[in-house]
Amino acid sequence: MSRALPWAQHRLGAGEFARFGEGDGITVGVVDTGVSASAEALRGRVAGAPAALRDCVGHGTFMAGIVAAAPRSGVQFSGLAPASRILAARGTDASGVAGADLVAQGIRTTVDGGADVVVVSAALARTTRELTSAVRYAQQHDVLIVAPAVPDSQYGQPGLTDAAAAPEQFWPAAQQGVLAVVDVDIDGNRPDGGLVPLRADLAAPGQAVTGIGPLGEGHYLANGASVAAAFVAGAAALVRAHEPGLTAAQVAERLKRGSYPADVPRLDVVAALTGLPPSERPGRTFQDSSVRLRPAAGHNPAQGRAVALAGLCLVGALVLGAVRWLTVRARRAEGA
Repeated sequence: MSRALPWAQHRLGAGEFARFGEGDGITVGVVDTGVSASAEALRGRVAGAPAALRDCVGHGTFMAGIVAAAPRSGVQFSGLAPASRILAARGTDASGVAGADLVAQGIRTTVDGGADVVVVSAALARTTRELTSAVRYAQQHDVLIVAPAVPDSQYGQPGLTDAAAAPEQFWPAAQQGVLAVVDVDIDGNRPDGGLVPLRADLAAPGQAVTGIGPLGEGHYLANGASVAAAFVAGAAALVRAHEPGLTAAQVAERLKRGSYPADVPRLDVVAALTGLPPSERPGRTFQDSSVRLRPAAGHNPAQGRAVALAGLCLVGALVLGAVRWLTVRARRAEGA
C-alpha cells in the first residue's frame, strides 16, 4: 500500500491543484489493454464494452488510476482527476500487443462514447489511413488526444530492431494536434538510452511511478512514456472541468504554455489551471529536489530491471508484466 505521497504527485503539486476541482463531469477515454471495472479505486466510474472492462495485462488499469483513482483512507496515492469518469477501449490484442487499426477503433469508440480527453498508450512505428482518420475524427469532435512520443520499449514494435535503427516519429503522437509526451525521472531527466523523438510537447513523471492494479488494493511501480501521458491526460481533465469554455486545442495550448521550461517542457498542473506560467506564480517548481525515492518493499537492486509483463488473467496475487511494447514494472510498493 502507498502510505506516503508518491514522488510524482508530490512533484506535480497535488496539494495545490486539488483546490481547483477534481475533474467533475469529464470523461477520459483510455485506449489500452482494457480497464478493470473491479479496481477498487475506480469502482462505479468505468464504462466500456464487456471486453474492455477486463484487463488481464494490467496496464490500462494502471493508466486509468493515474488519471482518476479515488482517494482512500490510509492511502496517499490518488489520481489527478479523481472525480472524472473512465471510458475504456481496447487498443491491443488479448496479449497486450498494440496495432494501428485496434488503436484507431479504440479512439473512435471513446469519441462516440462522449470522452472529452483520450489517452492512448501505444507508440507505433507506422500509422495507417484508419489511425490518421480516427485522430482527425477526435479533433473534429473537440476531443483532446494525448499519447507517448516514444514507445515504452524499442522491442516488439513492428519495424523496430534496436534503438539505433528506430524511427524518430511514433504514432499517433506524431500526428498534428496530438499532445506528444515523454517520460522523466524524479530529477527531471530522461532515462538512459531513451529514444529521442522528432517532436515532444511535454514531459511528465514516467519512471518508478506508483499506481493501481486490476485487482486488490496493492500498489505497483511502472515506467514509460505511456505512464507520463496518463499524467498529462489527468491534467487535461482538470483543465477541461475548471475551464469548460476552452476547446480541446485551447486546453492543449494551456498545458504547453504553462509548462516548466526545459529541453522538453515539463508539465505544471497548477500553471495550466491558473493560466499563469510557472515563473509568475508562487510555489515550488518541478526542479525541487526535496523528495527522493525509497525502494519498494522487497525491492532488490540486483533485480531492478523491468519484469516481464504476463498476458494472462490474474488469479490471486496480481502480476503486472511486460508485453512487447510495454515496460511496466510491477512491484508491491509500500511507502513509495
